[in-house]
Formats: sequence, C-alpha cells, structure tokens
Amino acid sequence: MACNKSFSSNHFLLTPEEVGFFDLIYILFSITKFEKGNHFLDMSKVEEINFRRRWFIFLSILGQKFLKFVSKPLSELGSGIEVALNLIPSNRNVFMLMLNFLRGRAVKPDKTSATFLSFIGIIDKRVELDSSIKHDDANYHAALCAMASKASYENNACIETIVKNHWKMEFLGFYDFWNDYQGKATTQAFLLRDKTCDQDTIVVAFRGTEPFDADAWCSDFDISWYELEGVGKIHGGFMKALGLHKNDGWPKEEVKQDGKPPRPPRAYYAIRDMLNKLLRQNDEARYIVTGHSLGGALAILFPAVLAMHDEALLLERLQGVYTFGQPRVGDEKFGEFMKKQLKEHRVPYFRIVYGNDIVPRLPYDDNVLMYKHFGTCLYYNRHYEVKVVEEEPYRNYFSPLGAIPKMINAFWELIRSFTISYTKGPGYKEGWLLRIFRIIGLVLPGPPAHSTQDYVNATRLGSSDVFVPLKDI
Repeated sequence: MACNKSFSSNHFLLTPEEVGFFDLIYILFSITKFEKGNHFLDMSKVEEINFRRRWFIFLSILGQKFLKFVSKPLSELGSGIEVALNLIPSNRNVFMLMLNFLRGRAVKPDKTSATFLSFIGIIDKRVELDSSIKHDDANYHAALCAMASKASYENNACIETIVKNHWKMEFLGFYDFWNDYQGKATTQAFLLRDKTCDQDTIVVAFRGTEPFDADAWCSDFDISWYELEGVGKIHGGFMKALGLHKNDGWPKEEVKQDGKPPRPPRAYYAIRDMLNKLLRQNDEARYIVTGHSLGGALAILFPAVLAMHDEALLLERLQGVYTFGQPRVGDEKFGEFMKKQLKEHRVPYFRIVYGNDIVPRLPYDDNVLMYKHFGTCLYYNRHYEVKVVEEEPYRNYFSPLGAIPKMINAFWELIRSFTISYTKGPGYKEGWLLRIFRIIGLVLPGPPAHSTQDYVNATRLGSSDVFVPLKDI
C-alpha cells in the first residue's frame, strides 16, 4: 500500500525493495533520473543531488537490501549462537554438558525461560543493581536506566525475574509493538515501577538494535526523513519504529485498521495510554524514558511526539530522558524544537556516550545528511571519567586523524578487560566473549565501545556530579 505523506511538509524517502541491480549502479552516476522522480526515491522537492549525497543513498539502499536478503539466515545464526552459549548454564557446567551429551540427555535451552540470556546478556551477565548507589544519589536513575536498557534485550520471563526478584520492583509488562512499514511487530519495550514510601517512578525502557535483528538494523541504515511543520526533519526509520502511521502520520489517536486480523498496537500510542492510566493513580508519580542504541533514539522521540500532541500531563510528569549510545535522530531545527520543549517542561535529557562508540556518531553530521545532536552530552573516556560536552570527539567517527588514537585507546581497553576486576572489584569482570570483541576493536574500535557493559560501568564508576541538576527539578 502506498504511503500518504501529506502529514509532512517535506520528505526524502527511500524504497530499497524497488531497487534493481542496474538501478543501484545508476544511482552513482545519474542526477537526471532522481530529478524526474522514480520508483525507489521519493522527494517532495526537486533538488540537485551531488555525488556525495548519491553515495550515501547508494550505501543506505545497499545496506538495507543486503540486510533484507540475509534476514532469515542472520536470525537463524543468531538464534543458534544464543542457544549454544546457553547450553553450558542449562546443563550446570561444561563437565555436566559433556556427560549429558554422551548420555543423550543434554538439556536444550528454552528461549522463553527466565534463565535464557540474549547475546548481549551473555556479554554482560550482571543483573543486580549497584547496592552502593542509593535512591537519593544523583546518579541513581542513570544507573537504573543503564541496567534497564541492558535488560530490555532479554525475553519477557527473564526481564520479569530481574525486575521482581533482583531489583525488588514492580514489573508492569514487556511488549512487542507494530511497525506499519515493516508489516510486523519489530519494536520492543518494557515498563517497571520503582516505588518506595517517598517516591513513585515508572521507567519505560526501549529495546535497542539486537546484533542479529536485520529489521532493527534496517531502521538504522534507513536515511529517509520527514519534515514536520514547526518541528524539523526527523529520521524516518526511527519514527516508523515508534509508531508512525503509514497513511496518517501522527494522528492524535491511533487509527485501527478495519477488516485486518488483530495486531499489536504501535509503540507510542500504547505506552502513552499506559502512562496516562498509571500516572492518574498517583498525583506524585513520575516517569523516566530510556534506551540503548536504537532504543535511545526512540526514548528521545517519545517526548517529541508528546509535544506535537500537546500531552501536557505526560510532559509535566516526565522526570528525565536517559539515552546510551544513541544515534542522531533529526536536524538542527528539530534539536531547537526539542530544547525548547524540554526547557519549558523542565525535563532533564542526558545523552550518555562512551569512548569511541560508533553509533552516536551516525548518521553523519554534515551538509549532506544534516543530522545534529542536541542536549547535554555526558562523554566518558576509558577510565570512566566524564565531561559535559556539546559534541563527542570525532563527531563523524571516520576521521583519518582519529584512526591511530582510537586504535591505541582500544588496545588499552583490551588491557583493562584483564585488570578491571582487580582495580574496581569482581562485579566488573569481563568475560571471554567481550574480550573477543575488544580484540576486534584493535582494528574496528567503534563497535566494541557500543557494548552495554561500558555504559553500565560509566554510570556506576563515573562522577555523579554531572547528574546533580536532576535533583534540583
């Protein structure tokens, strides 16, 4: 079904499914075809497309087509790897696994069980909150959000066990949400309630990009955008994941599709309605939105749509937005719109970036893609020392001048993986799987630095002074 773009004042949309081999090659060498319009590129305004821009279009479409092609085998590969990594704990230890295998009694891991861990969960197996960080500490919510963002990658039973048994909090549910453009439920989030005698806080944690989830990676690779009147240009892939209607944009209320089989609701609308119901139960209750990677993008877009819909109650009760390794989500105009909204409603927004993490440096901030970060950036180095900066170093990552320093930094991160349990305590011990990624980081420093392990460490070991403004609101 064709998409109605009338809700946007301007748009730039890619349709990789419509691109053939010769179209893909032609992208690099033709401007005329783009100006006249075609079946895989939809622009509301005719403009010249230089080679650099065509190159980004080429890479975006190629990446998405490749991901679509390998979607099923990638999912099966990831599933196989996760099952293999869960075999040992399912059979207690290596010796019992071998013994059970010889007996023909090896226990196959149950993917829906509370003990089954995702690939990300296996890299960092910590489930306990840092007991040394108390409710009154300035970094309490940052540390809780880092753990919630990490937990969001697990299955429903596992998250429920973590929240109830380990954190002693109320589990409000894990949900799969519908993506109109992908035609399936590819967005996930869970809600918890952290309630004591003197505070009542709801945490909404969006799941980020899973290593073997081609649909989520497609959202990241999609450089399409929509420009909304008075708001700015926003990344199309992220809006689609949050709940953009294919033919209605962002209506005030979710539009149900008559005659269609029942399907999950869209993320923004379902979460908004749940929060409205929960917050009305207690006038003192507030909530926080968080996420890692793609989840971070959805976390900051959520209040943006609330502002577009004039959801005064939800904006007033929003206690903070914490994102970890979040990519850029809009242009400079969008950043100005959000800064105004966040300031007006006194909402703290902490964009946390660790080291040479590649994801916060994408999509590019240049005169071609025009994506810009905004808000408070808390930048942590490999010692987990934090600085408040406007933009992280090497903002577009692929910098010739930064290549050698990044590799040197990756080397010291690898060394640190063997020493940190002695210098900081056993709770910071790194496993063999993460160390393999640290080794890969010697050549490609960006991906290993995106690990949730470093973000959890940063909120625990870094100075809490940078979060003090949150206590003043």
